[in-house]
Amino acid sequence: MRKVAAAGIAAAMTVVIAGCGSGGSGASDKSTVTLWMYPVIADQAKNQAFWGKVEKDFEAANPTVDVKIDQQPWDGRQEKITTALASKTGFDLVVLGPDQIPQYAQQGTLEPVDDVIAKDKAAYLPNALTALTVDGKLYGVPIYQTITAPIFNKKLFTEAGVTEVPDTLEELKAAAPKLAAKKVAVLDYPGKPEVSLNQSFYPILWANGGTVFAPDGKTVAFNGPEGVESLQFLLDLKAAGGLPENTASKGNDIEGGPLAGGKTAMYHAATAGMVEQLAAAIGQENVGVGLPLEGRKRVAFGIPGGLVVAKHSKSKDAAKKLAAYISSPAVGAELAKESGFFTARTDVTIPGQTEASKEFAKSLEFAFPGDTHPKARQVMAMVASHIQAALLGKEDAKTALDAAAKEANELLSSGS
Repeated sequence: MRKVAAAGIAAAMTVVIAGCGSGGSGASDKSTVTLWMYPVIADQAKNQAFWGKVEKDFEAANPTVDVKIDQQPWDGRQEKITTALASKTGFDLVVLGPDQIPQYAQQGTLEPVDDVIAKDKAAYLPNALTALTVDGKLYGVPIYQTITAPIFNKKLFTEAGVTEVPDTLEELKAAAPKLAAKKVAVLDYPGKPEVSLNQSFYPILWANGGTVFAPDGKTVAFNGPEGVESLQFLLDLKAAGGLPENTASKGNDIEGGPLAGGKTAMYHAATAGMVEQLAAAIGQENVGVGLPLEGRKRVAFGIPGGLVVAKHSKSKDAAKKLAAYISSPAVGAELAKESGFFTARTDVTIPGQTEASKEFAKSLEFAFPGDTHPKARQVMAMVASHIQAALLGKEDAKTALDAAAKEANELLSSGS
């Protein structure tokens, strides 16, 4: 790991730009590159300041390129991007995730970007590149990486006589009765259907070796033995007093929730930002961060954000230069610092990184972007409703998942 100071941004930019070829229309003309950016940095003032500096510094080192960074809202993102690509207007660069890229790549509306990262390919997290690759071609230059990991109340485990905080699903299940005797649920499971299954059921499914879709994507696979085992695991925890009483309807908010209130001991798929919220409620000294709970393997939900180049762009070279610059170590380090996310590179040290953030970073090697499929979100809604029914005692594990699979397979076969 090598530390990159913010002051090195201009120098790093010059090196990156020099290695990416010439810009759009020649030295005497300016190429215009429009980047659609989303509030990756939640603080509005910091967001404006960061991207303003990116635009200013890039243009200073590359005066033949005019950069326009258009701040976009998350709401309506999918529809607006689809329209822009179909009409060949709007942007040259945009940030997309692994769940969005495949459909656009298959439609032929994105430009491969393997050349942008070729020189530094070994410095990127392999799973980040894999997540942004379709049919052997890279379509997104990773500029950040998210990750989830378990967070827990160390004090509650100690008080229940559990000397080693659970590291596996079996250890979590074994600890449930001991905490239940203290009127504490071992797992702060959010069963509300509106909570993404990527932060509730799917990590357990993946840990047990299961998948949401069959390899060909034409049918679902979550109702196989691994899926039934995973849902039964939750039902067994519930029977042992290991889930909150309202688990079927609760969200994954920390503030005001049972984890902050000392009524539950662990949330298995938290984000780094949740640590501060929990620390404010129970004290920093009582907060722990672990590796993804192991079943047959360890898997943590985490996605890279990738800069993709529109096929219709008239300034592809200049757009690729800008993508290379934003993904460079110096700029990437500052983006991680301001956003609270992580970098998708191994040669970057994030300035001022907290100890909790460093613990979360240990899970990056287990990052998995989820089972990508054009209808993944629709299928997720179907699965979530039947898991909720099971948690309410209305369906057993196999019945619930078979019913969800029937609905999902009908959707996949309909072509709608």
